[in-house]
Amino acid sequence: MLARVWSAAIQGIDAIKVGVEVDVSNGMPGISLVGLPDTAVQESRDRVKTALKNSGANYPTKRIVINLAPADLRKEGPVFDLPIGVGILAASQQIPTELLGDYIFLGELSLDGSLRPVAGVLPIAAAAKRLGIMGLVLPADNAQEAAVVQGLRVYGLTDLRQVMSFLQNPDRFIPTAPETKQADRSTTHLSDLRDVKGQAHGRRALEIAAAGGHNLVFVGPPGSGKTMLARRLPGILPDLSFKEALEVTQIHSVAGLLKNRGMLIADRPFRAPHHSASGPSLVGGGSFPRPGEISLAHRGVMFLDELTEFKRDVLEFLRQPLEDGFVTISRTRQSVTFPAQFTLVASTNPCPCGYYGDSIQACTCSPRQREQYWAKLSGPLMDRIDLQVAVNRLRPEEITANAQGEATSAVRQRVQAARQVSLTRLANQQTDSSAQGGRPVMCNAQMQSADLQRWCQLDEASRQLLEKAIERLGLSARASDRIIKVARTIADLAGEENLRSTHIAEAVQYRTIDRMQ
Repeated sequence: MLARVWSAAIQGIDAIKVGVEVDVSNGMPGISLVGLPDTAVQESRDRVKTALKNSGANYPTKRIVINLAPADLRKEGPVFDLPIGVGILAASQQIPTELLGDYIFLGELSLDGSLRPVAGVLPIAAAAKRLGIMGLVLPADNAQEAAVVQGLRVYGLTDLRQVMSFLQNPDRFIPTAPETKQADRSTTHLSDLRDVKGQAHGRRALEIAAAGGHNLVFVGPPGSGKTMLARRLPGILPDLSFKEALEVTQIHSVAGLLKNRGMLIADRPFRAPHHSASGPSLVGGGSFPRPGEISLAHRGVMFLDELTEFKRDVLEFLRQPLEDGFVTISRTRQSVTFPAQFTLVASTNPCPCGYYGDSIQACTCSPRQREQYWAKLSGPLMDRIDLQVAVNRLRPEEITANAQGEATSAVRQRVQAARQVSLTRLANQQTDSSAQGGRPVMCNAQMQSADLQRWCQLDEASRQLLEKAIERLGLSARASDRIIKVARTIADLAGEENLRSTHIAEAVQYRTIDRMQ
């Protein structure tokens, strides 16, 4: 007899419905599993066989053929244990088959028949809703995660016995109640800007970066506060919208990093990979591609401390994601796209010894050494960093002062107001989807040429000032566009509709590295 059970496979951060077809027929006892399964799926034969026996079911001593369709899609992980077990039970006529077409079945089986949680449930639930599937049957530990998607009947069960009972008498079971709220935004782990002494220039750059989504690098001697400033950026970013929180939660679900299942992630991600990280660890990869650090930082912050200690070829991996907001990983059998719209914040010393330009300690590096040091950062990469800010050593009176700076909460209010201004403005213009790769413009840093021409008109004084900066600093067309975007954010923070020469002048001041080279 032939039975079909629906399950799903993850591709990128999306899910594809998979049909688990099980045929039980007379012949030499044995089990054959086809449909491009990986090792974990192949091993499910032994797990399912033992789980069925330990759950009081009969394992048929017949010829069993299992096909995972579509056959040209690679299947991985233990997520198919439960649908394979249910398929064998249905094909051997041990359970009714009326409900099998209405639900997606997911879960790893232990040898005693209990259900263990699996990764990637949230995108599967979203796909089920989109495809018109009635609901999901899955491990109890995954139920709240799937119930985030409204409109689905989610049944979280503890073992195979419960699954069999559900299929025989579904009215006895109550679906998991959905929870659409986000977890409360945690601020206890975020350091407050009020603890930062001095560094008015750096604080201002942080505010501009948060308000416009601009990439930022701090340059200064050791101990000047570069890392301290950078780690305070997440605290002044606007709260995640429901759509953004769903995107972030889906990525972390696929990566198996969800801590609070059933609650959307409320905090904007903050990722800080070590400078020994490889390119694939940043952009993602593997035989079955998984999201890397830049995708885990989606809608949040990627912090690269000691930027010049990263290998140059590793940093070059960031160029395309910084420009496009996504990364595509190609393999022989599939190509996967992961979102990667993040704000890059980095810190670096001005030279190998760290004291070039310092007012107290003299630099011991030769001009050649400094040139080689900065050669690790390519021009195209630095063009994509809007704000390049010098952070100087604090004066003695600043170090010993008891005065506190402005609190994070106050800065975040201004950032949210400026973001709302830009969102309202950009929402009034339909952006060419082909130019944007299908993604909406969410902040000033993502504006394209058409947006600049409409919303960033320069008066004569501003134009002349920008032309002088381009000539003196040798800026590329991309770098000049980014100066205009920064100026647009400065104007939004000031509540001004039109760009002025003062906005351009301040934006030009945030090109520290261009002036140093």
